[in-house]
Amino acid sequence: MSQPFPLLLTERLRLRQIVNSDVDELFRLNSDADWMRWSGNDPLTERSQVDHILEWYAALMTTGTGLRWGLERKHDGRLIGTCGFFAWNKFWQSCLTGYEIAQDCCAQGYMREALTAIFDYGFEDLQLHRVQAEPHPDNTASIGLATRLGFRFEGVHREQAFWSGRFHDLHCYSLLKQEWHAVRSNHVG
Repeated sequence: MSQPFPLLLTERLRLRQIVNSDVDELFRLNSDADWMRWSGNDPLTERSQVDHILEWYAALMTTGTGLRWGLERKHDGRLIGTCGFFAWNKFWQSCLTGYEIAQDCCAQGYMREALTAIFDYGFEDLQLHRVQAEPHPDNTASIGLATRLGFRFEGVHREQAFWSGRFHDLHCYSLLKQEWHAVRSNHVG
């Protein structure tokens, strides 16, 4: 992608490019063992490990395989999470989505607000046809959010991921462009 990073604004959030000055907040998010049990990665133990995350986010954009936004609250400028697209197949017009939010910001509608903005952008500006989410089967909050946004359960990817010393099943949910338009026309999201 040779275009500038897409800045998206919602009522309470500024969805922006993640930058080096976000290291402390990214470390806080990714070192929380309770939260990381759902992420597909082991918790970070050193701030220097955030460099790998920053490199991955930058590579998504430079290779054209995805985008990762930082969720910055407008009222205090705090980075409270990230969300985005990865494994973007332009020919198939499909990708995966991933998201995480700070524990103290859960259940306040921030992630729904952010995902609504990026899905609008993805289906319209990026011409996506399908977005797939793969939450852990026990991550009821993520599954609930995906379902409220119109995602449909497709099945189980058995032992697809490995972290914390063992393999984990992941559930597969998908959202098609026409389903997203139906969700938005019903003022859901």
